[in-house]
Amino acid sequence: MSTTMTAIENPKVVSHEDWLEARKEFLAKEKEYTKVRDELSRQRRQLPWEKVEKNYVFDGPTGKESLGDLFGKQSQLIIYHFMLGPGWSEGCKSCSYLADHYDATTIHLAHRDVSFAVVSHAPIAEIEAFKKRMGWRFQWVSSFNNSFNYDYHVSFTPEELASKKVQYNYKEMAFPVEEAPGLSVFAKDANGDVFHTYSAFGRGLDIFIGTYNFLDHVPKGRDEEGLKHSMAWVRHHDKYTDNDVVDPTQGYIKPETVQIKPAAGSCCSEKH
Repeated sequence: MSTTMTAIENPKVVSHEDWLEARKEFLAKEKEYTKVRDELSRQRRQLPWEKVEKNYVFDGPTGKESLGDLFGKQSQLIIYHFMLGPGWSEGCKSCSYLADHYDATTIHLAHRDVSFAVVSHAPIAEIEAFKKRMGWRFQWVSSFNNSFNYDYHVSFTPEELASKKVQYNYKEMAFPVEEAPGLSVFAKDANGDVFHTYSAFGRGLDIFIGTYNFLDHVPKGRDEEGLKHSMAWVRHHDKYTDNDVVDPTQGYIKPETVQIKPAAGSCCSEKH
């Protein structure tokens, strides 16, 4: 697919006995890692909660939906913050890469008391058009008319971008575009109160990419060494060809934007 893919050079070839010895030695390290990961997950579940005080109302395909509505019958909710800004011609390639994994997951999450939803800053009509193109079925709503994306630090104003002082991944930094990826977790109690329990950004989203977990088990791995932007090879699933070429010097490229007029009273016409 890509001229940047590395070749497998000079692999160490040994007898079956030597292969088995090396594999068992590495198995011990793998088991140690799983135990460390289990402990980290346990500590994550023990993090304190914060009550969500704002009444966020989103635009869904059939009308208005509150944050509480997104839970459905479940008491836990995972939201993926998908990079699709107002007027973007299409969603972010990297976020789409993650989203290709979601539909098969939601039914299993529902049977562990977890609902899953995707939120983007674009108006719902633009979300629906891209969702239809990609053939996805998961729950996807718009925060175009509320401050949710700004409050959870995944959308940034022109002033913030210009100042190079965006709050992202729990630190102040420069950011290349006005939308950012992330994942947030919420819980709802018997009284209907909603609590924010966890958010992750940047490399913290890595574990949710099933394809990467497969690639980590093959000889070439992710094969992203030398790329300025690690996901430069990723395409929307309807755009892959047998002749794709990856430019290793290419940084993140935001989708083209078509200027749109904000709806009256929308959050885009307000100062955040």
